[in-house]
Amino acid sequence: MDLSSLKPSKGARKNRKRVGRGPGSGHGKTSCRGHKGQNSRSGGKTPVGFEGGQMPLKRRLPKRGFTNIFKKQYALIKVEDLCRFDRDTVVDPETLIESGLVKKIYDGIKLLGNGEIDRPIVLKVHKCTRAANAKIIAAGGKVEGI
Repeated sequence: MDLSSLKPSKGARKNRKRVGRGPGSGHGKTSCRGHKGQNSRSGGKTPVGFEGGQMPLKRRLPKRGFTNIFKKQYALIKVEDLCRFDRDTVVDPETLIESGLVKKIYDGIKLLGNGEIDRPIVLKVHKCTRAANAKIIAAGGKVEGI
């Protein structure tokens, strides 16, 4: 057996339907579209979500709320995640990305106060909660704003 003898199994490949090629083909004249009606016309398809004239679902549902286009999105890190760094390490956004704690900085990095830390580190972040700040200071480190 070699590559030149390979072929697909019986019934795996089908010829496409060639329409509009005369009456002898069986798909001539109306080209399988039937007589008259919306779908027999060119461009005669219904739009996505069309429900036959009934009020579409997307218009029946109530509209609520809005999206604030000015909202800032922060990359969040927890105090407990900082235990992976050595003592007296300066942790800045580049260090956080290299360590895999943060994938992308977005509009800044915010430190949350979840968990505990037992070593002093110097942290450079954009925002920090009061609880997180207190825990870092209690461990002998400090938080610097960017």
